[in-house]
Amino acid sequence: MGVAEFDDNNFDAEVLQSSEPVLVDFWAPWCGPCRMIAPLVEELAGENAGAIKIGKLNVDEAPGAAQSYGVSSIPTLMVFREKVILFQQAGALPASALESVISQAKTLDMTEVHKELAARNPGAATS
Repeated sequence: MGVAEFDDNNFDAEVLQSSEPVLVDFWAPWCGPCRMIAPLVEELAGENAGAIKIGKLNVDEAPGAAQSYGVSSIPTLMVFREKVILFQQAGALPASALESVISQAKTLDMTEVHKELAARNPGAATS
């Protein structure tokens, strides 16, 4: 499948409404560290096709989503599942760390996550 392209127009449908976990790489073409991790992001997208959606969001072309999630440094990697941010890290990560994050996102029991969120913030919707 390859790496998906996210922007301000499709972020809700492609990321927040996705039935599978989504790794978003917030990046820009002028960012050296972003270019360094691009091959890893592409490799992981191929290895995890059908289990987790992996995509990139160019912060210069789509600043809305980046601002909504407080992205102030790039690259920033975030994993979303069922509208919940499961992971957020500014800066490049080693392949093994990113593989671990992806593995956990695929197997996490979201029922427990939603229960924990509800307990922390009674009255707030979590989905």
